[in-house]
Amino acid sequence: MTMANTTTPDTAALLTLAQWLSPAYPVGAFAYSHGLEWAVGAGDVTDSASFQAWITAILQHGSGRNDAILLAAAYNAPDDLENTNDTARAFAASRERLMETELQGAAFVRTANATHDLTLPELCYPVAVGAAARALGLPLDQTLPLYLHGFAANLTSAAIRLVPLGQTDGQATLARLAPICQSIATTAAAQTLDDLGGACILGDIAAMQHETQYTRLFRS
Repeated sequence: MTMANTTTPDTAALLTLAQWLSPAYPVGAFAYSHGLEWAVGAGDVTDSASFQAWITAILQHGSGRNDAILLAAAYNAPDDLENTNDTARAFAASRERLMETELQGAAFVRTANATHDLTLPELCYPVAVGAAARALGLPLDQTLPLYLHGFAANLTSAAIRLVPLGQTDGQATLARLAPICQSIATTAAAQTLDDLGGACILGDIAAMQHETQYTRLFRS
């Protein structure tokens, strides 16, 4: 029996994005806590409520929002990719944040180039995802929220191990973060590099302090 191919273009794009932004994609996201490990050790994040407040601030006022803008810039201005990537590096608030975005981006590019016959150079992670999505014609309005949701999911997984949170509490928190990811993505789609900025000072301090933390499970 021959099965009909019922995959639509929209479904194909979603499946590609789901593959890119899943824990199985070899970018090593599991190794990074984005400063959360220090925040837990300092007693700033102790339960699901404080974790949700912490990651919401990161998404709305820190690197989550900036990553979305950088991804959109890479997608919307492919001829300015080098400048976008240089800007992404400049906005990394600490040595470990820079390492995190550069190493994940390099790993993403290697796999995307090999899998989709692309020729992308090494780029910071959100810039790489935006450039690859543009190259394959994947919709920006799908790429942005899924990227942010993948970011939130990775940190939720870290929180489940670090706080620790129960699996159910972690998933409930992630579900509450979904509309926040969508809202940030909708705004970022129309923004440019001129809109970059942040006010998530404690998150940046956590990333800096993690560099000298005595006991560490994560690379950032």
